[in-house]
Parts: sequence; structure tokens; C-alpha cells
Amino acid sequence: MSHEVLAPRWERSMTADTVAVLGTGIMGAAMARNLAAAGLRTTVWDRSPQATAPLAAVGALVASSPEDAVADARVVITMLPTADVVSSVIGDHGLNAFAREAAWAQMGTIGVTATAELAAMVGRRRPDVMFVDAPVSGSKGPAEAGQLLILASGPPAAEDIVRPVFSAIGRKTVWLGPAGQGSKMKLVVNAYLSFLIEGVAEALELGSQLGIDPADLDAAIEGGPLDAPLADAKLHKIVRGDFTPEFPLEWALKDVDLAIEAANGSRLPMLQALSGQWRQAVEAGHGREDVSAVRLALSDSGA
Repeated sequence: MSHEVLAPRWERSMTADTVAVLGTGIMGAAMARNLAAAGLRTTVWDRSPQATAPLAAVGALVASSPEDAVADARVVITMLPTADVVSSVIGDHGLNAFAREAAWAQMGTIGVTATAELAAMVGRRRPDVMFVDAPVSGSKGPAEAGQLLILASGPPAAEDIVRPVFSAIGRKTVWLGPAGQGSKMKLVVNAYLSFLIEGVAEALELGSQLGIDPADLDAAIEGGPLDAPLADAKLHKIVRGDFTPEFPLEWALKDVDLAIEAANGSRLPMLQALSGQWRQAVEAGHGREDVSAVRLALSDSGA
């Protein structure tokens, strides 16, 4: 199927059901598919053209630049990996191309400081644009199923505008106050998630050393208070030896380090130790694999 070509900017106008997604990796592509399936006019852009090509087949419009993507969007989603990438994409020209009174939903995890800087930039340069800090909790599976948890913060006036978009990609949106609160909550949530994943990996390593069958561990935990769905999913993924990325380890490490940075020197010994351990796993070549690949760094046979 050929790509649908965007009309020139001067032939387009913003409507309530127009959304642009900048960044179509694992999470952004899933979001774009669900937005298009919900009947929203969805435009996509990514630094890698091959990342957007499959989305044309599900009805998304493929833009040649960030500026073309956002020009008539009522809601702009950025789902990009780092603060530097967001700044480079939106920076000099992207923000100027936003339609008047558009809402910008910044949904990648970029940390507290960078989020505050972006909010301030929007306030200075485009006060008509509503900046919504809305990182998501969930990985590939929930993203594909439209079941993400959205941790939103920003101006109350943006809530009605982004509601149709958030409803298409998430199971629940929690509004937390002024922009920045969403990013703070995301770091806390991901710190908790990180402990669960490392706990599963180290429990399996200990079990291996003690001759415990992983199936017996699973049976002992199943149905009880320790049977957290995420931990169960990662346990089975590790046992299968399936490290296909749902949440790549390198991005999980980024989030851990952002949490440590945001703590402003507070003592977080477990999180700091985990950062060091996960960095070793990334340096051993597991960064592009799923975060559950931290199990491989715990034994000589896997590292």
C-alpha cells in the first residue's frame, strides 16, 4: 500500500480529531496504530523512515518532517527516548510549527529537570500551546492493546482536548496537577518496577544455585500475595530465554538514573546498586534486549 501524501500546509486546517505522533519506536508505533483504529486523523514522523512505513498501511499519514507532522494537529504526542532528542526535534523549528492552541503531550520519560525546562520553553515561546507532561506506564503489550496507564499533568483546560487521544491509547489517565508531576510519578513507578524485575532475576539465580526448578518457584508464588502480574510475566520470559524487547534494558537503566538524579542526593542505596548492576548488563551487550535480560548478567554462562 502506498503512503498517503500530506497536502501542503496551507491546504490543511486543525480539527478536533487530528493528532501527530513524533517517534514511532516500540511504544509510539503501537500508539499510532490505536489512534488510527479509533478513527482519529493520525500523522506520524520518525527519524528513521522505515519506522513509519508500516503505519501507512493502517491509515496513518506519514510526514517528511516534524514541522509538517504538527502543522494541523490538535494534539501532538512526542514519544522519543531522551530529553536531547525531544529538544532537537521540537527545538528551533518544531514548536513554531504547532497550530495555535494545540496541546503538546510529552509522553516519553525524560526526567524532572528536562520536563520543567520544556514547560518553561513553551511558556516563553508559545504560551498559546498547552504543555501536558504525560509519561506512560506500560510496555509493548499494554501499548499494543491500548492499555497504558497515563500519568498526566498540565493545565486543566487540556484535559478535554487530550481525552479522545488518551482514551484510544490508555486504560486509565491519572491527572496529578501542574506539568512536571507526571514525570515525578513516572520515576517513582519505574523505581518500583525496577526492584520487581531485579528481584525476579536474582531469585531465579539463587534458585539455580540451590537446585530449585523455576516451575516450582512459580507454583509456590502463584495466587498468593507475591504473585504480581509484572513479576510473573518477567519470570516466564526469563525461563523461556525470550529477551525480545518489550521495554529495552538501556531505556530502563536511563529511567533508573533519572530517578537517582531527581532524588537530589537523597540516599537510595538499592536504586544506586541496581544502576551499577544494570550498567554492567548493558555494557555486556544486553542493552537492546528486554529489561528481563538483567538475568543474563548474573551468571558467567549468560554474561
